Amino acid sequence: MTTARLVARTVRGIEPVVAEEIRTRGLGRVSAVGHREVWFDSTDPGPEVLELRCADDVFLVGTVVYGIGRSRANLRLLGKAAAALPVRELLTARRRCGGQQRPASGVDVSASFLGRRNYTRFDLEDAVGEPLAAALGLPYHSRRGGLAPPPGGLSWRVTVVDDRALVALRIADRPLHRRAYRRVSRPGSLHPPVAAALVRLAGPRDGDLLLDPCCGAGTIPVEASLSGGALSIVGGDIDRAVVAIAAGNGGDAPVGWMVADAGRIPLPDGVVDLMVTNPPWNRQVPFAGILARRQRRFWAELRRVLRTGGRAVLLVSDVDGELPAADAAGLTVRNRRPISLSGAHPEIVVLRAG
Repeated sequence: MTTARLVARTVRGIEPVVAEEIRTRGLGRVSAVGHREVWFDSTDPGPEVLELRCADDVFLVGTVVYGIGRSRANLRLLGKAAAALPVRELLTARRRCGGQQRPASGVDVSASFLGRRNYTRFDLEDAVGEPLAAALGLPYHSRRGGLAPPPGGLSWRVTVVDDRALVALRIADRPLHRRAYRRVSRPGSLHPPVAAALVRLAGPRDGDLLLDPCCGAGTIPVEASLSGGALSIVGGDIDRAVVAIAAGNGGDAPVGWMVADAGRIPLPDGVVDLMVTNPPWNRQVPFAGILARRQRRFWAELRRVLRTGGRAVLLVSDVDGELPAADAAGLTVRNRRPISLSGAHPEIVVLRAG
């Protein structure tokens, strides 16, 4: 058996959720948790590593290079390390993990770094991509100039944090966060790995009723249906056209879709075990219906349908501004988790109905 080093890339703030998912799925031993990264070692890994729901993507670690500072001269060191990579062994491991079996069309690299540098991300990408392509005997497709690489290539990831550079090979043909079910999106649609993290933080158990009253394109209900539990799932939205989008994205997922005002949810008191939702908060999507006039009613209605002891997991933009209304409705904060998402900094809030 062969032990492989892997790294999962995540949204900032949900790294511990990804680490917990890796452990509970038995995918390997978590060795480090850092900025948007969860490192883990797996003995004889297989395609199950591509089943991670809360990770943006997963890679095989090629090499870690230290001494990559701010100077452009450091890129030569990185290029030499890339040229020395055991690329054939990495490709064999990639195929074992479910990567493409067909010949690759080329090599492309995506890079990022923290802090100020005297080089650009494109300089990083070219420094690694050109020697990798030469070692593999494939064309290199630079992203410089905004050009998107053609499909079917070997995609590599370079991240530089402090003086450490990671060079890693993507396992899947495309990033894990690009869900096949999401045929149609809309403003305010939630990033699928964050939706999966919200569901995971809710701690669903078999038989629970999970409700998303602001379902939008349906990402949270669909992710709940893919979480592996035997749940009853309901997704609702006030806009009939939006519910049609959600149902289309859901396909055959076992979700009940309804057109409903989140300010007057058509469910009896205390029947919901879990409320998992990303309310509009009058940002990308405005409140509508009753909540357009009485926004604080949201919390009272949430508490009404939740059973005592039930849990609510929400993405909240202004937590300190909203918590007094949640507390007045009888909801106790159990956890707050700030995240970074598309340039914004909301928080995942876990509440319990008292």
